[in-house]
Amino acid sequence: MKNTFKNIYQLKLSMKGIVPQIWRRIQVPENYTFLDLHYAIQAAMNWEDYHLHEFEMLNLKTGKLDRIGTKSDDYEDFYDESLVPEKKTKISNYFTLENKEALYRYDFGDNWQVKVRLEKILPRKEEVEYPVCTAGKRAAVPEDIGGIWGYENMLEILKDPEHEEYEDTIEWLGEDFDPEYFDPKDVSF
Repeated sequence: MKNTFKNIYQLKLSMKGIVPQIWRRIQVPENYTFLDLHYAIQAAMNWEDYHLHEFEMLNLKTGKLDRIGTKSDDYEDFYDESLVPEKKTKISNYFTLENKEALYRYDFGDNWQVKVRLEKILPRKEEVEYPVCTAGKRAAVPEDIGGIWGYENMLEILKDPEHEEYEDTIEWLGEDFDPEYFDPKDVSF
């Protein structure tokens, strides 16, 4: 099933609200569902899929924004019947060269927002195993850091080895965490 595709969607994933920007460029099969895309974004951002998520994207047939995701018993009040099931919905039904952008929300507490932009539709290369990450900048935001404010606070702590929270922060992040480091070869789907 997954190998029955001719085209690749090249997508740029950009974290909203963070400067300098954290971003990734990934290539995924055209027959991906939004659930498949969710898993690809999780891998590209080095997240563990601990939290709820959803996509928001214009439906060209209705002219309205659709929320695409999976209903959760944890947040029954948050979701309503208008949630489009991501497991059955192909990205090719939404992404076109005229309809290029979606918003991916992850962890409604930290409220991470990732702009997903279709850059190109390319022919599949037989020798490449998709999905693949081809480029990006900066380490992804750590899971459960406390949103943009918590992330910026973490960066300040890392700049000051004398800070009272420095050692705990290094222990929590891991000694080799570098907020500026990213190598697309490190992304494992």
